[in-house]
Amino acid sequence: MSQVIHGSLDASGRRVDVVVARFNSLVTERLLDGAVNALEQHGVASDAIRTVWVPGAFELPLASRWLAREPDCDAVVALGCVIRGSTSHYDYVCSEASRGILSVSLETDKPVAFGLLTCETLEQAMERAGGAVGNKGADAAMTALEMLGIRSKL
Repeated sequence: MSQVIHGSLDASGRRVDVVVARFNSLVTERLLDGAVNALEQHGVASDAIRTVWVPGAFELPLASRWLAREPDCDAVVALGCVIRGSTSHYDYVCSEASRGILSVSLETDKPVAFGLLTCETLEQAMERAGGAVGNKGADAAMTALEMLGIRSKL
């Protein structure tokens, strides 16, 4: 019989850092609330959650890298929101922020959860920040915890 590994969501004793983009803060503050609530509900002590605000989504990878390199950091949750405008700026920011977040995870061998909303409208973003579609900040936090659980079993 093959071995099957699932990640536990028990995060007791874990340290999780959350990096949040200040741009579109109406949305990102809600993502942060969702992430912190999810972390605390699964055993991360409130004093083991550090929140770092950065100017925008483009800065998420560098701040995530700084945090992930710290020995006491178990995982990082990167949260941001980019809403399409009338120029191609959206495409560049989304693409490079996404690539950078992935790169940090692979480079540091630590979970860096992707909580960057890439939406067409503010309405879509609000639906994903605690509205009809749920809270993607909470989802990103849960992803980080599940990946920690998987890593501990490998």
